Amino acid sequence: MIAVNPKARGLIFDLDGTVADTMPVHFIAWRNAVAQYGIDFTPELFEPLAGVTLYESIERLNAMFGTRMDPQKVGDAKEADYEKIMHKATPIKPVVDLIRAQYGKLPMAVGTSGWKRIAVKTLEIAGVRQYFDIIVSAEDVTRYKPNPDVFLRCAELMGVEPQLCQVFEDGAAGIEAAYAAGMFVTDVKQFYKVTIGREL
Repeated sequence: MIAVNPKARGLIFDLDGTVADTMPVHFIAWRNAVAQYGIDFTPELFEPLAGVTLYESIERLNAMFGTRMDPQKVGDAKEADYEKIMHKATPIKPVVDLIRAQYGKLPMAVGTSGWKRIAVKTLEIAGVRQYFDIIVSAEDVTRYKPNPDVFLRCAELMGVEPQLCQVFEDGAAGIEAAYAAGMFVTDVKQFYKVTIGREL
């Protein structure tokens, strides 16, 4: 069972791979988007991109493979493909149970590197949209994970000091961002089986 730090006065949740098991769906969308550029998109390639914004992910792939993919064109195509199959994502039960148990007890927020519109749909798929009034996305900040800005904005909107916030994350970039914000951090990967690469 996931525990809340006794010192925490506000809870912040990453979304993809934390609240909902969307990573297998994102993986398939990424694999389809970059295949035409000769990139064999493997789970090992995907893992370091967790928490990295859409267009920056394309830029990193370009740097790795020497390709010249247009970040917006390829990124938007990937996101459109993802949106068609995102209904196949599943809730991450230990995290969803925690959200439901803490609702009304501590202020809660979502801090994601994705787009807000997609974040809302993901929360609906996970069955927890009604628990979050505060959703901070890539549109709300100018610096992204591993910078702490997303989580600091969450803390500000909750009215809680950063050092009294607990972040629940699965990605290396997000965990780094949470530590940079001076927050308590819980890596949720220890509470569920990672399923990247599985057939949907």
